[in-house]
Amino acid sequence: MATNHHYTGLTDAQVLESRAKYGTNVLTPPEETSFWQQIKDCMHFWLLKVYLVISAITALAATVLPLAGIYNHEGLWIAPVLSFILSSLTYLVTFLGGKWNEKEEEFDIDSLYTILLFALLLSGSIAFYNGVYGGVEGWEPYLELIGIAAAVLLATTVAHILESQNEKTFKSLNKDNDNTLVHVIRNNNVCDVPRKDIVVGDIILLETGAEIPADAELLECMNLTVNESSLTGEPLCAKTTNPEDFDKDATYPSNHIMKGCTVMEGDCVAKVFAVGDATACGKVFEAAQVKDGEATPLSEKLDELAGLITKTSYGLAILIVLGRLVRHAIMLPGTNFLTLAGYLVGSLAIAAAVHFGLNKKKNEDNEEKVELWQVLAFMIIPIIGIFIYFATEASGDMNWPVFIQYALDTVMIAVTLIVVAVPEGLPMAVTLSLAFSMKRLMKQNTLPRTMHACETMGAVSVICSDKTGTLTQNQMKVVGTAFPELNNQELTDDKFSSLLKECIAINTTANLDFADTSKIKAIGNPTEGALLLWLNNHGVNYLDIRESLSVIDRLQFTTELKYMATIVKSEVTGKRVVYVKGAPDILMSLCNITDDEIKNYNEKLAEYQSHANRTLAFAYKELNDTDDIFTNGRLNINDLNMMGIVGIEDPVRTDVPAAIADCLNAGIQVKIVTGDAPGTAKEIGRQLELWKPEDTDENILIGTDLASMSDEELKNRLPKVKIISRARPNDKERAVRILKELNYIVAVTGDGTNDAPALNAANVGLSMGDGTAVAKEASDMTIIDNSFSTIANAVMWGRSLYKNIKRFILFQMTVNVAACLIVAIGAFIGEESPLTVTQMLWVNLIMDTFAALALASLPPTKKVMEDKPRSVYEHILNGMGTGILGVGGLFTAVLLGICIYFQHTDIVCLADIFNGNAAWGENNGLSSYELGLFFTIFVMLQFWNLFNAKAFMTSDSAFKGISWSNTKWFIIIAIVIFAGQVLITEMPGLQEMFNVARGGIKVIDWLIIVGATSLVLWVGEIIRLFKK
Repeated sequence: MATNHHYTGLTDAQVLESRAKYGTNVLTPPEETSFWQQIKDCMHFWLLKVYLVISAITALAATVLPLAGIYNHEGLWIAPVLSFILSSLTYLVTFLGGKWNEKEEEFDIDSLYTILLFALLLSGSIAFYNGVYGGVEGWEPYLELIGIAAAVLLATTVAHILESQNEKTFKSLNKDNDNTLVHVIRNNNVCDVPRKDIVVGDIILLETGAEIPADAELLECMNLTVNESSLTGEPLCAKTTNPEDFDKDATYPSNHIMKGCTVMEGDCVAKVFAVGDATACGKVFEAAQVKDGEATPLSEKLDELAGLITKTSYGLAILIVLGRLVRHAIMLPGTNFLTLAGYLVGSLAIAAAVHFGLNKKKNEDNEEKVELWQVLAFMIIPIIGIFIYFATEASGDMNWPVFIQYALDTVMIAVTLIVVAVPEGLPMAVTLSLAFSMKRLMKQNTLPRTMHACETMGAVSVICSDKTGTLTQNQMKVVGTAFPELNNQELTDDKFSSLLKECIAINTTANLDFADTSKIKAIGNPTEGALLLWLNNHGVNYLDIRESLSVIDRLQFTTELKYMATIVKSEVTGKRVVYVKGAPDILMSLCNITDDEIKNYNEKLAEYQSHANRTLAFAYKELNDTDDIFTNGRLNINDLNMMGIVGIEDPVRTDVPAAIADCLNAGIQVKIVTGDAPGTAKEIGRQLELWKPEDTDENILIGTDLASMSDEELKNRLPKVKIISRARPNDKERAVRILKELNYIVAVTGDGTNDAPALNAANVGLSMGDGTAVAKEASDMTIIDNSFSTIANAVMWGRSLYKNIKRFILFQMTVNVAACLIVAIGAFIGEESPLTVTQMLWVNLIMDTFAALALASLPPTKKVMEDKPRSVYEHILNGMGTGILGVGGLFTAVLLGICIYFQHTDIVCLADIFNGNAAWGENNGLSSYELGLFFTIFVMLQFWNLFNAKAFMTSDSAFKGISWSNTKWFIIIAIVIFAGQVLITEMPGLQEMFNVARGGIKVIDWLIIVGATSLVLWVGEIIRLFKK
């Protein structure tokens, strides 16, 4: 703008001095924990402390025991070296996957990582025992340990890298904002300075459409209106330098303009008094950084699963130890069964008493510790009871060296069962599923800041959405005109048309941006911009008209006046003309107009308003040179000539009604939260097919009513509400809080600084691509294109992701249950698993890495949007119990039966079983050919079960949707598993490594195995067919 006074601005030296004193104009990002502090924080993790203590003890023992002559063994130093390696690995996993929670004073790390790291400790113990004392040579004892270590390390590393990359991408979205150029007076000249380089004391020049770069005090302004909705929720605030016109009720002084707000009308000269964090925007930004650290729905469910796995495996381990000790006692020659039973029942009674005693001391703060001690009570006390029996009642019958070896073997079997029970591939499956979804969502206008935000969207049961820009196009558009003197409502070159063109072109402060002619944008007031676009669509260049006219005087629009008036020297009449636009009821009262004309206009207005249109009226009057029509900032005449009215709408996005229908069909409540009047909001809801004819006032809530209601009243009302109108930012935040207390999973959209608290409070905060930096920083996801349909798409991806994770759990837990049962049953009947360590490594590779990749990469389907949101109380294993226990039990029975059958027969070809040539005999163990058959049967059972897992939670065939474009990775993995098994059994070199007979497996046996094991799939197909 052209200033009325001469300003010199700051000198270069004063700029440097100001920057040194008051800082830069950049919002300080959340403080990041330093690298060294993160390393120190890792020491809070209890399991890491356990590892370090074991490392120290084993190192001390390996040094002292040989020197003291107490014990010396060549493998003694393996224990401290192994402990050090595992401690280092645990430290790395802790560093990448955990975080110190200062608020709760505890170390946060995924519970699955915890049990995996604990399994690593147990597996290390087994490997050390087998390698040093068990006579197993080479690397074989450590292969299982290496497999678990690789699984947990890969999962944490991938998750850490992906989240780091996305955080960088997110930050880059806000970089350009700090480099936007601002007109500044410095060194007695007007220059362009990047927004981040503005300092306190700078004189800035702002025009319509500009974002205010810092908090500043007005020096001059003309008809200045600022949109403070991003900070206070107020869309239009009149600003002035005249103390008599100050609004005493305004949030900020009328002569102050605040960082992050937008100049809607007018222009100004202002002096900066606060930059960066010292601005009002900066203070809101700082407050938005306080995160509550609540768990995501997925992490809560995985915690439950981890707890169940831990308790179940510990319970089975206890039963194995007790069972084998009792078995040993029973086999002693002089055992008194009543005495033995007395010791056992007595010790169990003591353990139960301890359990119930600890129960009374359990609370939220110590629940995990108390439960651990309860488990330990049932582990330790009965075992002590049995040992007391051995020491007192059966001491004469005991062969202590034999018993000690038996006890050590028992402990190793129990530890093996715990290790087998741990689904070490689950963290990798979760990470890969989240990573696939994250990458694909980024290609579909969605930027998740964290991987878990992807899944949380799938659990959402309520979406609270803004209207403007999210449900609508944020492009005001003239949809109806009623100008009686305009033939066919088309502009021509007649006098009335020419006057109307001047009225719209000059009586405004808006502009059009023609940078992209395919998408012309309005700058400034969007309503006025719609009028300019209407002119442009009729082939009228408003700039030519504006530049040909000189503004003599102007009354700026205010909420009090509800009209705007501009006096010009008209090119049409050659005289002074006042053009007026504003609220139709106000303008009609200032015009010479008949009752019939008023009636006709009112009918048209009712029609426009019934479609949620904003309405404006236009009038004019030719003036004499001596006419003075402005008095005390108002029009003092009431004989204007009424020109007509228009209806302006912000069109609903064409894709939104279908997206809302998808969400409603998926059981997700959609609530419109808007500042619009109730009538307008309901009409928008009707256009979106959200507001139905049967809806009543019970389904809409006005912001003032919401504010006056108690929390209990809101809890009863909010579930029924579809629209919250006249809503303020704090209304949105409170609604989110109440909905969460009602156990809804809430997603909230927001684009303004004032939305930051609500975005932060929601389970998923969704900022808009053109939202403020503060809103984006407080959110979990950024919707690049601002569209609600993109939000619905994110829900679909989240649900599909959760389903893929459940598929993997079904697949792996089925095999884990079978493995655990084989270990448990074998512990009592004296049978060990016939699979070698190298064979188990291949099996684990299939179960973990391959299956995780195959199932995690399955694409989403619209069918998931037909399901209702899952309950917050639903366990992640819900619906899988029959599959896991039934199929796992079937696998156990089949595998144990085959193992026992092979031991008592001499199979050289499976066809012998059917032709009667396989005679039952003594237990001669398994031949190398039989071992190869058993190994292949085990793998092929998993192979076909992978297809069943793919079809889980559907009634469709496992083969439906399989194509190279949709399921490329699933197809590749299936081929790799089958081809890999063929190579292992048929290729020399690999045969020796995997303990398979030379010459491989006969073709007829391959056909029998593939056909017989495929029954797993075909039975599943039949069940799914009946369900369908």
